[in-house]
This record gives sequence, structure tokens and C-alpha cells, in this order.
Amino acid sequence: MANGGETIPFYLQDNGGVILIQPEGATIEHLKMFEETCTPLNPLYYGKGPAGAVANSDGRRRFVEMGIPVKAELYIVGQSRERQDIVAPEIAADEHAPMFLISTRSEEQVSSGMKWGARCWTIFGLLSVDGFTVWRDGALNVDPRSRIAIYVAIAAGYLFLGLLAWIWMVFNSLVDVRQRVHAAWALVDIQLKRRFDLIPNLVNCVKGYSDHEAQLQTELAALRNQLVATPPGVAGPDHGAVSNVIVGIAERYPELKASESFLALQKNLSDTEQRIALARSYFNEIATHYNTRLEIVPEGYVALLGAMKPQPLMEANEFERAAVTVDFTPKN
Repeated sequence: MANGGETIPFYLQDNGGVILIQPEGATIEHLKMFEETCTPLNPLYYGKGPAGAVANSDGRRRFVEMGIPVKAELYIVGQSRERQDIVAPEIAADEHAPMFLISTRSEEQVSSGMKWGARCWTIFGLLSVDGFTVWRDGALNVDPRSRIAIYVAIAAGYLFLGLLAWIWMVFNSLVDVRQRVHAAWALVDIQLKRRFDLIPNLVNCVKGYSDHEAQLQTELAALRNQLVATPPGVAGPDHGAVSNVIVGIAERYPELKASESFLALQKNLSDTEQRIALARSYFNEIATHYNTRLEIVPEGYVALLGAMKPQPLMEANEFERAAVTVDFTPKN
């Protein structure tokens, strides 16, 4: 991951596949891979340290190496984006992402550490507020026993303000995730528009070979109508995949396989299908995260304040799952 202070991209494999990680700009929690304290009799003393002895030192040097072993289990929180070289996702730094963390700790350990940190700061703040009040009363020679009710009221007010601050942060966080769900759907819509712009080229390319059979014209008409699609859970048209249709056209018209324009168009459509799949996968992931936060306690109660509702996920529709029939029966 690091080489002389320079971060090196690496691949992470999980149950969903392999994804490229760009660690530049991430907060990296390393493991201690090596630690040794040695004397001048050890080759490491001069091999990794200064060539000469340090004046007034105790003649001992301590070497520590931090890093992440190969094939180590990692927990990564970051923003996903599309790679520039190929149609595939990667995780990289993003100024709009709330966190970019690469840790050797598990998700449970990271979450537990954050929760305990928040609790410690809350207790520290409470003790500081009440402690300052008690100290001030002592400096003014006020009997603390006569002001117990005031101390309790101050503590209750502090906790109430802390609760309001927590509700404010959780509510804003849920709104941010909801906006990310909308942005994820916009990515799907952009790729559908890109594919729609390619369909007329497909029509023009096939015209020279087509005998205007009804099935082909029906399929192309269906593709042309896929410029607009609606998010899951909203009434309206759904999008379908064109990969099977393109394969079916190529099989019916073998001459197209020798056409450079058709091959280039086929590659562009294939790349677009992959981009739509990536956009749909990202939409489902962020929508699942959003839905989960709406259901867990106590964040679910905060979501009720904003009348937030779960977002249905995108599923493969019947048009996408249906196989394209290729008929080689000669026509009279």
C-alpha cells in the first residue's frame, strides 16, 4: 500500500467481487509489523540507522515498522466512483464523502470505538460543566448542598441539549443519504440517456441488412422508448437490457459481424450496459443503507420526524430476463 511514503493502489476482494482502492487521502490504520530494540552489536543498529553513533546516547536504537500485510482483512469506508481506464468501480477520496477510512479493525470494532469515543466526550462535557459550577460556587463560599437542585438542572439541560444536537446530526445525515439515493438514480438515468443516443446509430447500421421483419422493428422500437425510466416504487416505465437484443440481431444478420461500425456500436452498447449495471448496483447499495438506517433504533424514530419512507430496490424486469428468440427459418 505504501512505498517510501507513497501510496500505491491495490485491489480488495469481498463477497461481491474485486474492487480497486485508491488509498491516497485516506485515514489508514496500520498494524505494527516489526519492533526491535538493539545495540551496536546487532547488524540492524547501523544497517537501518545513522552510520555513526549519536553523542550522549545510551547506545540502543528502537526500530518500528508499521504497515498492512498482504491478504489482510480490511474494513474500508469510502466513496465509490467509476474508473477512468475501464468500466468498473473504485473507492477513492472524495471531498464530499464524510469519511475515507482503511482499517485493519473490523466494522464492529470501528463502530464500537466511535461509540465509546462519543460517550466519553459526553461524560467529559457533563463533568466539566457541573465541575466548573461546583468549583465556582466553592470559590464564592456557597454551600454546594444548597444548590444540588441547580446542579441536577444544569446536568439535565446539558443532556437535553446533547439530545437535540444528536437528533439534528442524525436527521441531517439521513437527509444526506436520501439525497445520495436520488443522485444514484440520476446516474442510472444518465446512462439510459447515453444508451438512447446510441440506438439511432444501431437503427441506421441495421437498415442496410434488415428486411424490416416485425420482430426486429418491435425490439428496436422498445429500445427507443427507454429514454425515460422511473425509480423503483414509482408508477411508470422500467428499463431493460439491450445486450440480448444486440446478440440476436448479430445472429440473424451474420454480415453485421464484419461491419466495423456495428462492432464499434456493439462495444459501446456493451460498455453502456455495464455502466447501467454499476449504477444500478450502487443505487441498490445506497438504498439498502438508507432503508437500514430507517429501521434501526433509535435512528428510525428520527426518520419519522421527516416522514422518510424506505426506497424500493431495482430488480431485473421481465424484459431484461427474457431471452431473445433467433429464428433462422428461411422466408418465402
